[in-house]
Amino acid sequence: MEIKETLAAAIKAAAEAAVAEGVFPAGELPRVELSVPPQKEYGDFATNFAMQSARVFHQNPRKIAEELAKRIQGDWLDHTQVAGPGFLNFYLQGDVLYDNFAQIFAAGEAYGQLTKKDGPKIQVEYVSANPTGPLHVGHGRGAAAGSALVNLLRAAGYPVESEYYINDAGNQMNILAQSVNARYLELLGQETEFPENGYHGEDIKVTAQRIIDKDGDKYLKMEEQERLEIFKDLAYHEKLAILKEDLAKFNVTIDNWFSERTLHPDAVKKAVEILQDNGNIYEKDGALWLKSTAYGDDKDRVVIRDNGVPTYLAADIAYHHNKYERGFGRIINIWGADHHGYIARVKAAMQALGHDPEKLTVLLLQMVALYRDGELVKMSKRTGQSVTLNELIEEVGTDAARYFFLMRSLDSQLDFDLDLAKKKSNDNPVYYIQYAHARICSIFRQADEAGLKLGDKPQLGLLKEEAEIELIKKIEEYPEVIERAARDYAPQQIARYSYDLAALFHSFYNKCRIMGVGDALGEARLALVQVTAHVIRHALGILGVSAPEHM
Repeated sequence: MEIKETLAAAIKAAAEAAVAEGVFPAGELPRVELSVPPQKEYGDFATNFAMQSARVFHQNPRKIAEELAKRIQGDWLDHTQVAGPGFLNFYLQGDVLYDNFAQIFAAGEAYGQLTKKDGPKIQVEYVSANPTGPLHVGHGRGAAAGSALVNLLRAAGYPVESEYYINDAGNQMNILAQSVNARYLELLGQETEFPENGYHGEDIKVTAQRIIDKDGDKYLKMEEQERLEIFKDLAYHEKLAILKEDLAKFNVTIDNWFSERTLHPDAVKKAVEILQDNGNIYEKDGALWLKSTAYGDDKDRVVIRDNGVPTYLAADIAYHHNKYERGFGRIINIWGADHHGYIARVKAAMQALGHDPEKLTVLLLQMVALYRDGELVKMSKRTGQSVTLNELIEEVGTDAARYFFLMRSLDSQLDFDLDLAKKKSNDNPVYYIQYAHARICSIFRQADEAGLKLGDKPQLGLLKEEAEIELIKKIEEYPEVIERAARDYAPQQIARYSYDLAALFHSFYNKCRIMGVGDALGEARLALVQVTAHVIRHALGILGVSAPEHM
């Protein structure tokens, strides 16, 4: 057990003992959160557990802290100090830090991968853009967030499956076919009227030109409806292939691609019938309505129109019913912030179907604003349309794009500084982190040339400098950071941690020589450097960012 786990268990045991002795009333204890104090004199670790438990124990936090301090014991603990309004500061025995770090060093590449957790899979569905055109920057933020969340949950030990819901049914596919058809006719010099709600992107012209390059004008001889059906299929497969290619370029791998077409008509019909059978659908004005107000929605919703055509909600009900039927323990959707009002109706439908709506979590993604030279970038220079993900990758690279998308929580507006993302300096956070890793690789090359070798059991107790201790403590925090970030669905916490770790490493590098200080100390510092490199790689791996060896 790591020292922080040991300490957290001791705090909880002390609280339970005080309850058993009648000092505190019984109640549900808050989670024990430990942090490394900003200054060394405040101890090795600190907790605000006494303040968090005040609402349970109905006592002054400082009094709670004093009672807990009396009961916290262990051969790893030097002493405990009560500070301020109720903080508990812990001072460890001198060798505990090094014993724990020795275990981390021995774990090697396995460090950061937490113990596998039992239970059914978690499903994370994200991006799920219509296959009618290229992914734009907003989709890119969702792609970075979703894939990083999947990586994070897996690092925390959870079984996870990622999914992309392909919106390949409904009127948008007909509009795609009509748009390609209009461009096809235009390019062949035919008179045509572009559909009023058609897709105007340059990619539609490219698709039409590809059809002409391959098949010429042979489709002109067909009836329009037949031509539209062919163009719908050709355009759909092309758009989907490009979409998958762009995601792969962005370090996004999807486990399961779920086609909306597979829900029509049988799955939609079945879901509606279940709701009819259990009394949660009624007929009004020739349409079928879901009694969603009975489950917290602000109004009832149409699921089958008066012409017999299912609404988008009907398909979404069938799709989410399918998710529950597949047995996922948790279902996480990442949606754009404009879908905020849609959450209540989908959850209402799941409850009406007999599912637990609490298993469904929807994370809302706020908008991205691009800035260049301090000015807001509204449109692509190339096309005059929204800036695509592919254009962003071309300008700043995958690593910078992903890290910048992940620096902030999903529910906060993101101002993306294109100039900063391209900088090769310490002002650029992703460059700063990657440079730490490249610098470490350089250190190992220099050590190899100098004949300094790293053995299996370096004398880690020689690491006494403050910069060394701070770096060790930060490394020892890593499993807890993963656990907390996974619990909060917050990959931005990993982005922040990786930056802070890089900062501590750069400080260590400037203060502590490795070569020319004696073999034993040099080897111990080399061990610290090696573990730092692994943790940086692991954290960047969660974020989907590379860890270069040369910069």
